[in-house]
Order: sequence, then structure tokens, then C-alpha cells
Amino acid sequence: MIEFLLNNEPVSLEECETGMSVQQFLRQQKQLTGTKEGCAAGDCGACTIVLGELTADESGLQYRTVNSCITLLANLHGKQVITVEHLSDGKQLHPVQQALVDHHGSQCGFCTPGIIMSMFSLYHSDAEPTRETVNKSLSGNLCRCTGYRPIIDATTEVCERRQPDAFTQKQLQTLSQLKDIQAKHTEVFANGVHLPETREAMAGLLAAYPDARLVGGSTDLALESTQQLKSLPELISTQRMKDCKQITVTDEQVTVGAALPLSDIDPVLVAHFPALHELIERFASLPIRNQATLGGNVANASPIGDMPPVLLALNATIEADDGHETRLLPASTFFTGYRQTQLRKGEWIKAIHFPRLQANTQLRAYKVSKRHEDDISAVCAVFAVTLENGMVAAINSGFGGVAATPVSCDALAEQLIGQPWQAEATRQLGKRILTSAFNPIDDVRASAAYRNQVLGNLWQRFWFETQSALLVTTRVPHYA
Repeated sequence: MIEFLLNNEPVSLEECETGMSVQQFLRQQKQLTGTKEGCAAGDCGACTIVLGELTADESGLQYRTVNSCITLLANLHGKQVITVEHLSDGKQLHPVQQALVDHHGSQCGFCTPGIIMSMFSLYHSDAEPTRETVNKSLSGNLCRCTGYRPIIDATTEVCERRQPDAFTQKQLQTLSQLKDIQAKHTEVFANGVHLPETREAMAGLLAAYPDARLVGGSTDLALESTQQLKSLPELISTQRMKDCKQITVTDEQVTVGAALPLSDIDPVLVAHFPALHELIERFASLPIRNQATLGGNVANASPIGDMPPVLLALNATIEADDGHETRLLPASTFFTGYRQTQLRKGEWIKAIHFPRLQANTQLRAYKVSKRHEDDISAVCAVFAVTLENGMVAAINSGFGGVAATPVSCDALAEQLIGQPWQAEATRQLGKRILTSAFNPIDDVRASAAYRNQVLGNLWQRFWFETQSALLVTTRVPHYA
């Protein structure tokens, strides 16, 4: 059984189709058709809903947007589901709805429900409604009609004058209901989807169902159902694995639980690795980051995943668990082939360990894609160089989009260690190495020739950005 709240209504489901999405459930079984289907891939935002969840210390609620088209129904356990139909009080519109009306922010209306829910999520956050936070909150919503200005204006205005609403007034009641659901269920199961809470339970399920698929946020796996129309097999979710949702910081490393959504690990990673800010913010969109897990992005071993190059450049270590013992796997050897890793049968990723940067290490991360955000990389490049007295003491790298796996370039380290970093010859040598280091493919995102040229150009950008004697602006940090 899985249990959740549909607005304030308790819902208990004994069975559900393994691959049933929240969107399908809302539209087909609850006739809540305000939640639209545009792409069925988490790209357009027309299906956006808000989930109310207990905070980590269970003292409050946090409201987050997700793409209901790629959220598995079983992942709603212990949460509150809010759709556009739940916002108004009779004929009285919610403030975010009224703001969009006042600013003429809707034309055809198909995308409007999803935009309203993104506005609602920001309205119920502590974030200041700056242009940056408003753009970030709306980053998962595409609109073909309005040009975004009235939507941004409406969001900014309504969040500048937040007032308590019905959800604020019922927060204690909702909090109590969600705590009750969490307390009375140790094992959760719904027709082929298991949600274990302990490593012992996870190990038992993997032994009992050796062909089951592990799933985190389902932002990738769900596409097999929505895009390829496949029937999903037995699934085992990491959503309730508390061991996989810890963050610890020591003098030596930052350890991030593999089952945490990217939105939760963003602050700690950016605090200790500020150069990752743009790459993480350009990882898909906010609703995706609210679901997608670091463990899932790494275990998928996609050659175009955004985070594996980071692990390679930072010499990260993957901690694998089988319920009996854990083992540490260097990122440098973890990816063994196209979507293949060193994980054994019966293992899952528990955590990722990132060594902290030395004071004399420079880190940069770059993503080149057709769209600035909510898009897949044509090329992703991450560089880390350590200097001693102006000479290259170490250089690590990670790349996506240029090989069958996330990959490093050993030749950079082999040929550049001991070279003077500020020398023009170092820039030229690095560019020459990278433009011929890999044999990428031609596809819809980029040609092989383009990818090779971009690798060299990104190296050149990295070199310019890390020259203390030069003040070279190499990218546009703000957008209209």
C-alpha cells in the first residue's frame, strides 16, 4: 500500500501499474485535467505540480515543483500532492492566479497551469523574488505565446507581497497527517514498486527480485514508459533510504547521499566547489533537479550526463553497498562501457565522496548545449589544475558527450605536469591535445568535428580564466 494526500484528501492505493505516472493518475483516475500533457518527457512544464514534503527534521513542510509526467505514482508515498485545481477558494483565485490575470500572463492557456504551480512553489518559499530566483523558479516552464515578461512580472510582484493562504493555515494539520503516514509504514509496496527504508530491506529485495530495476527520481527511467512505451519491470526505489540521504562535510571531503535530489545537494556542493554553480543550475530544470538524484545520474553512466565529468575531475569516490558491506570505487575506473559500471549485482550507490579542493587548485565546469537550460549537453568539460610556484603540479579532467562513457584525458596530465601555467605554449599544447583526444560521434546535438573544436575552445577558456595576470571575460553571466 502507498498513502499520500491529494490536497487534503487522504489517498490509499493497494495497487497501481508499475509505470503509472502521477499525471496519468490525476487525469485518468481523478479527472484533474488542469495538469496537462505536452511532451511526456519533463521538458515543457505543462504537467508541473507541487509536492508538499516533510523537511529533513520533520518540523515543517517544503513545497517543490515536479514534472508529473515522469514522476512514478509510487513515489508519492508520504507526500502532499497539489494541483492547479486546489489553489482557488471557490471563485476566489489564489494570489498567484490573480497576479497572472492582472499581468495578462496567459494567452492560449495550455502552459498556464504548470506556470501557476511554479509560481505557487516560489510563493511558499523563503527565497527573495529577485530576477534570478524568479527565472530559476520558472526555468522548467515553456510558453510559446507571452514572451515571458508578463509571467516574470506577475511572479515577482505576487512574491514581493506574500500573504498567508489556505495552505499556510492548514500547515499543522498537513504536517500531522504526513507524519502519521510516515510513522505507520516501514515497508511500502504497490504492485511491483518497492520502497525499502533500510539497507537490510534493500538487500533482501534485490536478492528476492534479481531482475528488478533500481530507481531514484525516475526522471530518466520513466522515459522508457512515456517515450518508448515499454512496460516497466519490478522496481525498487531508493526514495526512502535514509542511509542514502545523508550529507557530511569534513576537513578532507564532502560526502553526498546518492538518493538526495540535486536541489538538496546544490547548496553544499556550490559552497565548497563554487565553480559548479552554473553547471548545476543548467542541469535540466528546477522541477527535474527536485527529483533527479546524484546516484541515479552516476549509475546511469550516460555519456552525456552532467555530473559524471565532475566526479572524474574531482577524483571522487563512489561508495557501493550490498547490505552487508560497502566498498569504495574510484570514479576514474567506475565507468566501464556504454551505460555500464563497476557495480555488482545486488549493489547500489550509497554515497559519493568528493575530496575538498586544495587552496592552490583551480576548478572550472562548462556545458555547451543548444539551449542554455533544460537541455542535454553537446559537450561537458570540467577541469581542475593544481599549481605550485606557477608550475602545473596536477591536472584532472572530466568530459561528457565525446565518448561512449564519461571520460578523462590522461594525456593532459602526462604532457602538462611540470609546465609553466602562464606560458602561451601551455595553452597551445592543451588545445592541441584535446582537439584530437577523442573520437566523438555525429548526432542531432553536434557533429564530431564541432565537439572536437569545442573541447579545444573550452580548454582555452579555462586557461584564460585562470590567469592571474589577465582579466578576460569569457562568458555572459546574466541574461535578459
